[in-house]
Amino acid sequence: MNNYKGSCLCGSVTFKIEGDFDSFYLCHCKHCQKDTGSAFAANLFSSSAILTWASGVDAVVNFTLENTRHSKSFCKICGSALPCTQLGNILAVPAGCLDTKLLIKPTAHIFGVSKAAWEESLETITKFERLP
Repeated sequence: MNNYKGSCLCGSVTFKIEGDFDSFYLCHCKHCQKDTGSAFAANLFSSSAILTWASGVDAVVNFTLENTRHSKSFCKICGSALPCTQLGNILAVPAGCLDTKLLIKPTAHIFGVSKAAWEESLETITKFERLP
């Protein structure tokens, strides 16, 4: 069994996760694009891992988009994405909120039909190690 630690950007919310992830999806649906402001969301899912809030649970806000299964949790201070429970018992964890080094690779891209047009051929554009 693995142990992970995570936090929000401002550090107000901290948490730990005990257990293993079943899948790691890069979701390209329109909801996740709006949710992240990016091309896709990178989320880990587990049906057995245990989430424990270490600090700042009062700063955690949950949001479910009406008439959908799309839900998210975030820090009300800095807006960072945080883990949430979906579909009753599935823990969804935004990969970027983990402080523990993640050694697993994504399982798959999902909702590719909604992929952002500007996401094509990204491997061909100039890369910088830092802000140019």
